[in-house]
Amino acid sequence: MDQDANVLHDSQSQAYDAACKRVLSEKSILAWIIKSCLDEYRDCSIQEIAEKYIESQPQVGEVPVLPDAVPRIHGLDTEDKSTIEGTVLYDVRFRAAAPSDGKPIGLIINVEAQNKYHTGYPLVKRGIYYCSRMLSAQHGTEFMNSEYGKIKKVCSIWICLHPPKYRENTITKYRIVEENLVGAAHENAVDYDLLSVFMVCVGGPGNKNHTGILRLLEALFSESLPPAEKKKILQDEFDINMSRAFETEVSEMCNLSQGVWEKGMQSGMEKGMEKGMEKGMEKGIQALVLSLQKFLKDKALVAKEVAEQFGLTQEAAAKSVQQYWKN
Repeated sequence: MDQDANVLHDSQSQAYDAACKRVLSEKSILAWIIKSCLDEYRDCSIQEIAEKYIESQPQVGEVPVLPDAVPRIHGLDTEDKSTIEGTVLYDVRFRAAAPSDGKPIGLIINVEAQNKYHTGYPLVKRGIYYCSRMLSAQHGTEFMNSEYGKIKKVCSIWICLHPPKYRENTITKYRIVEENLVGAAHENAVDYDLLSVFMVCVGGPGNKNHTGILRLLEALFSESLPPAEKKKILQDEFDINMSRAFETEVSEMCNLSQGVWEKGMQSGMEKGMEKGMEKGMEKGIQALVLSLQKFLKDKALVAKEVAEQFGLTQEAAAKSVQQYWKN
C-alpha cells in the first residue's frame, strides 16, 4: 500500500480497537465476564451484577497505567504519563462491589481486549504489572499514609481474541495463595488475595469448552457473523437485551472490522505478490500466507486466496498454507 493507504488502514484499525473497547465496556458483557472469572460473583445473577455491583460507568481508554507520584484524592480519572513509554491507557477499568459475609467488599477491575497473543513478552507478566500498578495507585485515592487495610482487591482480565491453538477455549487464573513451608499458620484470604490475572482465550465451535462466556465473546467479536446474527445470539442464548445504543456500537464494530479486514487483505496480497516477483513464487506464497494469517483464521480461505493469486490448484495451495502457517 502507498503511504496514504497505510494511514487510512492505521486509522481504521484504531477506530476498530476503540469500538471493541466500547462494546466490551457494556455492563451486561462485563457482568458475564466477571461472573465467569471471579468467585465473588458465582452466586449472583447477570442482572444483579450489572445493575447492583458494577459501580457508575466503566472508563474506556481514559485511565493511564502509570500514575503520577503526587498523592490524589479519591478518583479513578486522573492522568498519569511515562516519559519513557508515553501514555499507556487501560482498555476498560471500573469499580465493582461484591457480596460478602459482612458488608460488600470493593474491587477495581481492568479488562483488556488483546488481538495479538505473542507480543515478544509473556502476556501474563503484563497482566501482573497492570495489577501491581492498580494496587500502588490506590495510595492517595483509597488510603493515606499507612492505612493498608483499606487496599482494594484488583483484577486484570485479558480477552485474547486470537490465541494459539493450545490456548483456545480456555480461562486461566493467576493469583496469590497462602503456602505453609513450616507449621500451619493462616491468615484471612481477604488480606492477601488482592491480585488476580485472568487469561480468557477465545476459540471456535467444535470444542466442549465453547460455552458460556467463551461462546459469548467468540460470537460478539466474530469477523464473519453479521450484526443481526450477533444480536440474536446475545438475546436468545445469553438473555442480553441490546439497547439501541449498544446495537449501534456492535454494528459499527462489525463495519470497521470488515474495513480493516479488506485493507489488511489488500496489503497482504500486495506484499506477497511483490516479494513473489522479487524472490520467486515460493517466497511470495510464504509471504502471502503469513500476511493473510493475521486476518483469516480459516486455512481454507487463505488457501483459496493463494490459489487465485498464484494460479495454483486448491490442493497445491492447501499444501503451501499448511507448510507456512505459523501456530
